[in-house]
Amino acid sequence: MDLDSLANPVIAFVRDHRVWAAPIVAALAFSESLAILSLLVPATVMLVGIGALIGSAGMGLASPEFWAVCLAGAVGAFGGDWVSYEFGRHFDERAKHVWPLSRHPDLVSRAELYIRRYGALGIFLGRFFGPLRAIVPLVAGVFDMPRWPFQAANAASALVWSFGLLAPGAGLLAWLSG
Repeated sequence: MDLDSLANPVIAFVRDHRVWAAPIVAALAFSESLAILSLLVPATVMLVGIGALIGSAGMGLASPEFWAVCLAGAVGAFGGDWVSYEFGRHFDERAKHVWPLSRHPDLVSRAELYIRRYGALGIFLGRFFGPLRAIVPLVAGVFDMPRWPFQAANAASALVWSFGLLAPGAGLLAWLSG
């Protein structure tokens, strides 16, 4: 199964049923942010495509609809990282023995060093790098990073990430057509 066969039906559904844009964006952002599942769901491509649909449907950066969809994406992304973090805290060292972490112990070691070195800033920045996005929250939980700094970085990065994926299509298409 290729990327287009997964992304095209979702984007087409949102095009035909705009009222579902926010819940679908929330679900995609959650999937993209949840450890392990994020490796299987091509959500980034779909979110960028949905951003373009939002812009072409007249829901540009100034519209409340854009901000509702953007907030839904942030909530989904926040939730995915939160679940991943709590999974790591709950399963502790055992989480490192679950696929795909068990197959990439070097990645876990690098993620641990990254988190210990950069703390909450590392959580914030990790959201913007594909390979890190899938593992940093989980590893932060495994290595018992304090909850409040994690959640503060999680919330801030989720808002910026959602806007960064949706706004270019929404704003650029409106600017080009205006």
